[in-house]
Amino acid sequence: MECYFDHVATTPLRPEVLDAMMPYFREEFGNPLSIYPLGTNAREAVERAREQVAGLINAKNTEIIFTSNGAEANNFALRGIAFARQHEGKHIIVTRMEHHSILNSARFLEKMGFTATYLPPDKYGRIDPEAVKKAIIDETILISVIHASPEVGTIEPIREIASIARERNITIHTDAVASVGNIPVDVKELGVDLLSMSAHQFNGPKGAGALYLREGQRIIPLIFGGIQEGGRRAGTENVPAIVGMGRAAGISKAELPLRVENIRQLRDRLIKGIMKVEDVHFTGHPEIRLPGHASFCVEYIEGEGMLLM
Repeated sequence: MECYFDHVATTPLRPEVLDAMMPYFREEFGNPLSIYPLGTNAREAVERAREQVAGLINAKNTEIIFTSNGAEANNFALRGIAFARQHEGKHIIVTRMEHHSILNSARFLEKMGFTATYLPPDKYGRIDPEAVKKAIIDETILISVIHASPEVGTIEPIREIASIARERNITIHTDAVASVGNIPVDVKELGVDLLSMSAHQFNGPKGAGALYLREGQRIIPLIFGGIQEGGRRAGTENVPAIVGMGRAAGISKAELPLRVENIRQLRDRLIKGIMKVEDVHFTGHPEIRLPGHASFCVEYIEGEGMLLM
């Protein structure tokens, strides 16, 4: 029997999520901008989904901008804030543990005349808030630190880093693609200005993501065109995927407390068993980590080789 152990890459679509999506592929296929019933039905579905996604992270409905995935949300956050605040400074801080969509956006901004600092993690994959504080200069306008590492599972001290950013009037973004839907995430508690998420990481469809943008935070759009998403993200909305993301968010919010505890117990049981094997080393923080994440390296064997066996 085959077992799937790569939920950090993607998760299976819940049957009830697919059921919620199907009408919007068929009979409810209207354009949300259309003013007749087929369009207004689609618009209402998008807004219900927005409310569900906002509820998952304790945001206001108006603070949720739908995107095509987490990578787009990350690009939107870094480029949009950098260009919106470039008159105040042109320095950004990211970490070496970020997703390629963050790292490559930072490199793009460097080509556009910005400077970037890339902070290294400690041996557990954790970023020291004091290192963030030391990296800040007068020109710093943006800090982006991943919320939880999909590679080693470590959860970063975002609340402490956000507090440092607020003291200096620096915008703070976190890539929470690996954490939203897998642990409780509260944007008010974290204190972030922007947060990226992706539906397929919590049993929703691929092709749907969102960017949380704190009310009052100015941003330059990544995609120009129509008035969709309050004029912040142009293009006809992918209604079926957005509806699926909303349904998945609602399910995650309802099931998360019990699910986190159950999966943590399974993770610890797996780690205990695997660590009995010779030449296996546990990676990431032993305690401050995603409940469903277990990461190891094995001496004398490359990880890719093991996956292809």
